Amino acid sequence: MTTSIPLLKLNDGHKIPAMGFGTYPLDNPQAEKAVREALTAGYRLFDTASRYGNESGVGTGLVSFDVGREDIFVTTKLRGADQGYDSTLRAFDESLARLKMSYVDLYLIHWPLPAKDQYVESWKAMIRLQKEGRIRSIGVSNFLPEHLQRLIDETGVTPAVNQIEMHADFAQSELVGLHKKLGILTEAWSPLGRGKLLENPVVKRIADRHGKSTAQVLLRWVIDCGAVPIPKSAHPERMRANLHSFDFQLTPDDMGDLATLDSPHNRTGGDPATYVEE
Repeated sequence: MTTSIPLLKLNDGHKIPAMGFGTYPLDNPQAEKAVREALTAGYRLFDTASRYGNESGVGTGLVSFDVGREDIFVTTKLRGADQGYDSTLRAFDESLARLKMSYVDLYLIHWPLPAKDQYVESWKAMIRLQKEGRIRSIGVSNFLPEHLQRLIDETGVTPAVNQIEMHADFAQSELVGLHKKLGILTEAWSPLGRGKLLENPVVKRIADRHGKSTAQVLLRWVIDCGAVPIPKSAHPERMRANLHSFDFQLTPDDMGDLATLDSPHNRTGGDPATYVEE
């Protein structure tokens, strides 16, 4: 039996499933298999990126399954090497071909790369692609407040989404608060803190209170913060279990206990202010 995932409205009117399936670091054959399993489990939001090198596998998994294109939500991302106006247009065409699709639901700038200083030009190209109907929604990933503000100031177009590292011990509350103020949906990558939070005693106590797994508690925390978690798993039973994060709620006490884990020092990925893509 599949679990139904609620839909959330983006600032451009399109709707996005409230939980997605992440595909990093799966290769093409692994991604194809995992996507089929995830579709069977009930996932409809799929997250990939040019840089992951698995768009072809994700696309094959999606088109080979008996689900209508209008019923799935596909996200991919622009890699840093392809930033710039003309190169973004080219890179998008290549991603679309690998995915075997005529449009994507959400296209994101993967990292701001401020030292490269091309993200505004890329954003202008994405606005054009959205107007052409080849992208439904446009957004960003790993952007800080100053990057978001610059996009808005220079183009007048607010991203629909900012996908950021977000887990219970790295809550990014100020950035998430800014997103809400600007009408930007937060997506959380690495919502389980790369697995290190699964054995945390605070999380375990809360899981025991609800008769849930620690993964379900951590995903529910993201949901209760108003964000969309994008967990990755190659295991069908874990994929299905993750979707059962919608059938319970954390109490204010639970949220208070989890807040004690939060620290700005618990980032596990790159710092967007200085990150340089390899």
